[in-house]
Amino acid sequence: MQKIKNFAKRKKPADWIRFFVMWASAVITVFILLYMVGFIVIRGVPHLTPAIFSPAWTTANQSLLPSLFTTLVMVVVTLAMAVPLGVFTAIYLVEYASRGSKLVRIIRTTTETLAGIPSIVYGLFGYIFFTLWLDLGISLIAGCLTLAIMLLPIIMRTTEESLKSIPDSYREGAFSLGAGKLRTVFRVTLPSAMPGIFAGIILGVGRIVGETAALIFTIGNVVRMPDSLFAPGRTLSLHVFTLANEGMFVDQAYATAVVLLVLVLGLNALSTTIERRFKQRLK
Repeated sequence: MQKIKNFAKRKKPADWIRFFVMWASAVITVFILLYMVGFIVIRGVPHLTPAIFSPAWTTANQSLLPSLFTTLVMVVVTLAMAVPLGVFTAIYLVEYASRGSKLVRIIRTTTETLAGIPSIVYGLFGYIFFTLWLDLGISLIAGCLTLAIMLLPIIMRTTEESLKSIPDSYREGAFSLGAGKLRTVFRVTLPSAMPGIFAGIILGVGRIVGETAALIFTIGNVVRMPDSLFAPGRTLSLHVFTLANEGMFVDQAYATAVVLLVLVLGLNALSTTIERRFKQRLK
């Protein structure tokens, strides 16, 4: 409050314009978010019946449980593929590669290019390369491999920026105590960068749960409990898209969207909890 009073003493019109634009943007953003969430909750909660959580999907009962299970499997498997590869690549770029080298520039340019590719292009690539060329078929593993490639830019960039933010005095202190390069990375710099890495993982989870275009070509649109990673399936986002697109089960689509929101919030809360524990250990 004192900062606002001090700001009010300024007479420059440009400061007032910037102040108004900043607050107006924040208010509009919050309003849009609350409106979208409220609209989905109001439309979807009344249709969250016990039947919609039945194990089997039928034409008479648009159960979301198979799609929920498939989504959780996709999240776990995709993160298991993308996180180690993205984190280790970022460690190489920051800790081992020569800063400003041509190889580093090529890798960063490639990463930025991957981040700007539309998801439908990833879906076509996954269909041609994983489904047809590698003969994986329409399966969960093909979708997980496609999503893992999509997540690499997010994981790499967030990990790289987190490692760069660690002061060099941490590394110098470890070296002065006799620690080697590898020990310094895994015992000093990497634990200190974990909060930023988890931020990238949270963004990746949201990308996995909300992705639709890339999965249509790779995992198919089959509503059933997958018995293996080589079976087709349908995620919650695909389930919402299909029900809404058919036009006959719009209410069930809103109910599934509510579950999707709860799932995203739950996964984000879990990641945030793990991040806080890492912060407490570092103190």
